[in-house]
Amino acid sequence: MADDNIKRIPIKDLISEDGVDELLESPEMEPYVKLAVVAMQGSDVTAELESLRQLPLQERYVWRVASALKWAFADCETANVKADKETLSAQDLAKVLAMLRVRPMQFCLFLKTLVGAEEMQRMMVEAIKVATRVP
Repeated sequence: MADDNIKRIPIKDLISEDGVDELLESPEMEPYVKLAVVAMQGSDVTAELESLRQLPLQERYVWRVASALKWAFADCETANVKADKETLSAQDLAKVLAMLRVRPMQFCLFLKTLVGAEEMQRMMVEAIKVATRVP
């Protein structure tokens, strides 16, 4: 794609989800923000990567994502989903679906970056096969 086909959007006009500012400003994100700033400046990121290397697993970004998913799905019960689906108003269901719209893509990007494209695809295809078989 040629640069003239790219739509440039000022940072102040970017739209983000509720809570993003709090996450970015949290102490746990500080080393990642520093890494991004140094990388965007085109400087050597060795020191920032070493800082990340020293972090315990429980303070890392990937742990936060994995933990959030654990808590989100620890009690995953399709009967409860079915009951909510049958009892939600159309407006509330639309809100839930809008919140979930990009989550599969985001999760695939997370996995692709963590384990590679081939393993991400294998994991997702296997998940789809299992989910399709479950009544």
